[in-house]
Amino acid sequence: MMPIHHTACLPRGANMTKNAHGNKQENHVTLPHLLNSIVLPFLELLYSRTRVVKVKEVLLFKMSSKPLNYENLNENVKKCQYAVRGELYLRASELQKEGKKIIFTNVGNPHALGQKPLTFPRQVIALCQAPFLLDDPNVGLLFPADAIARAKHYLSLNSGGLGAYSDSRGIPGVRKEIADFIKRRDGYLSDPELIFLTDGASKGIMQILHTIIRGPKDGVLVPVPQYPLYSATISLYGGSLVPYYLEETADWGLDINDLRQSIGQARQNGITVRAMVIINPGNPTGQCLSEANLRQIIQFCNEENLVLLGDEVYQQNIYQDEHPFISARKVLFDMGPPISKELQLVSFHTVSKGYWGECGQRGGYFEMTNIPPKSVEEIYKVASISLSPNVPAQIFLGLLANPPKPGDISYEQFSRESKGILESLRRRAHIMTDGFNSCRNVVCNFTEGAMYSFPQIKLPPGAIDAAKELGKAPDVFYCLKLLEATGISTVPGSGFGQKEGVFHLRTTILPAEEDMPAIMASFKKFNDEFMQQYE
Repeated sequence: MMPIHHTACLPRGANMTKNAHGNKQENHVTLPHLLNSIVLPFLELLYSRTRVVKVKEVLLFKMSSKPLNYENLNENVKKCQYAVRGELYLRASELQKEGKKIIFTNVGNPHALGQKPLTFPRQVIALCQAPFLLDDPNVGLLFPADAIARAKHYLSLNSGGLGAYSDSRGIPGVRKEIADFIKRRDGYLSDPELIFLTDGASKGIMQILHTIIRGPKDGVLVPVPQYPLYSATISLYGGSLVPYYLEETADWGLDINDLRQSIGQARQNGITVRAMVIINPGNPTGQCLSEANLRQIIQFCNEENLVLLGDEVYQQNIYQDEHPFISARKVLFDMGPPISKELQLVSFHTVSKGYWGECGQRGGYFEMTNIPPKSVEEIYKVASISLSPNVPAQIFLGLLANPPKPGDISYEQFSRESKGILESLRRRAHIMTDGFNSCRNVVCNFTEGAMYSFPQIKLPPGAIDAAKELGKAPDVFYCLKLLEATGISTVPGSGFGQKEGVFHLRTTILPAEEDMPAIMASFKKFNDEFMQQYE
């Protein structure tokens, strides 16, 4: 028997009409429409009406009852929106297939935009992936002695090597290396048993949000503009996002009074706010939180009985000297008892960002502070459902936490490569900020950290009207026009959240430094022509 589909084919051209622009468009004819208008009247000529009604009921039931039909999907899945891989990205992919050169600045994916991998970590992972090379008498001609030693060390930590599951929290020896890294960074001891390795920081964030959100009345304070991982995950798990707005005119600063207002309004709406997210350095805004700001946030979370989620994945990406990265954990412990023993904090880090840029490896971790042992057991139970985080990525995390040291054979090269990447990113941050600020109706704060610029685009009324005619958000309309004209793929500010009537786009600062002047010149040419057309 032929399967029943939701749409059906008509004679060529029969299902074509003209749209508002006079262009032909295809109309999809649904099966219920065909049943009612063609099939059932024909059957009534052959059979009794009662029998035909039963046939109709069976057909419609079969069609509507399939679990993975769109109308039967989990509503939380349908509510999810993730602009970084949304309409603009899909259109860019289509144009690329058609042969257009696309510059994918929509996602912080350094290696895809030409950043070369650091040599030492790749040497170590190559030996771990192919351990038979360690038995080759010529291995020392191809690999430095410290890379060989580290590969042997990591292989000894996991019985069966990289092809075997590890502990569900991650390899204990790697977690110890991360704990030592945290102690060096913050000056306070870290417990490896409270560190969980994950498939990228995103998986860790999702796991903790899943643990926190009990239902639709549970809220999470999230900065706006925000990284859409948070809005999408909160929707997926059926919680409520409670926005607190960063102030663009104050370099995307945080006003504690706005936080109080946000939480007060949420409570009036019956929402129990249970957690607060900080992204430091900011994504998409690029600001670095000061120690004073972090103290205010910690005090606020303690007063309001919130768990603080510290997204600190860009901690190595700092492009100025006035606001260095300081971890929320260090500030918490510096504040001392009783707050240092009371506030619940979960901190996240990854190998995807910094000067590593190893996005495809999917390696991240979270560290828990002041979380009760029984809660840790429950988090471990959920982690164990997936058996093990991916093991090669765990090796990268160990190398991030414990890179070559002065005196090691590979130290000079590692230091030269990592510093070169960060220095270039600092220059690119300036090139991009200056480029945007030279454009008509564009204003951009300097990227203090992270990997993005988030310029405000002051769209003229004509552009807003043109966007409305097409059923597009104004910033989506602008970004689509930019993509079609230049091949630059960005993300509209509406995907991150923004104040009403204000429009932005997000772009990475990751294209090759030598390409930056041409990219910014292309953007400026497009923008100035766009403004002239619609003003």
